[in-house]
Amino acid sequence: MFSIGGLLVFCGLLAQTTAQLGALPLPVGQALPLAVTPALPSGPTDLAKGLTSGLSNGLLSGGLLGILENLPLLDILKPGGGTSGGLLGGLVGGLLEKVTSVIPGLDNIIDLKVTDPQLLELGLVQSPDGHRLYVTIPLGLKLGVKTPLVGSLLELAVKLNITAELLAVKDKQDRIHLVLGDCTHSPGSLHISLLDGLGSLPIQSLLDSLTGVLNKVLPELVQGKVCPLVNGVLSQLDVTLVHDIVNKLIHGLEFVIKV
Repeated sequence: MFSIGGLLVFCGLLAQTTAQLGALPLPVGQALPLAVTPALPSGPTDLAKGLTSGLSNGLLSGGLLGILENLPLLDILKPGGGTSGGLLGGLVGGLLEKVTSVIPGLDNIIDLKVTDPQLLELGLVQSPDGHRLYVTIPLGLKLGVKTPLVGSLLELAVKLNITAELLAVKDKQDRIHLVLGDCTHSPGSLHISLLDGLGSLPIQSLLDSLTGVLNKVLPELVQGKVCPLVNGVLSQLDVTLVHDIVNKLIHGLEFVIKV
């Protein structure tokens, strides 16, 4: 039998040996085990927020605001410009007549400048069958109407929603993807309001004429710029996030609760 004193000596030697082993260098090629990183939460709300956050960040980093700020509105609104020059030419011609009748000597020159473009909070809903997602992309900007002699005539606030349909697909190699389906402007989502205008002019008549032109031109113009950008962003989303979302869409599982 060990005496109590012998047991104490044994424990002391064991502690000293353990400390010395801990101080020895590790063999070449061997490292201490890394702390395990906890998996990202993949609950329904987390997936929805992860998707909208990824899309928002991707659109912004892809130059969305610069694209909006450089919309070629003036070129398209010129008589004969755009893809439907006859119709637009007549509309713009009527607008120019209204302006030049009030302020002689404008020489039919109007400058349309987009400022303060914004990407507002994205919305996300799931189709009733659970197999598709619809992302609402709300955009805001200011539109300044200027002339060389008078300067600023009008400043308008413009809001427009683009709706992108997202589909889950699986290729022949059983790889799953999130792809863009229909992408268009939401009907009736274009809103134009007057922020500022010269009181001495018939502002309402001018505003009505300009609004009529923008209603025919602006939604399709923005749609043509934004939708290809959305398509590019989808290919850059986090792989794990896309995998979890697509798996739920393929099986028709509801996961969009609230964003």
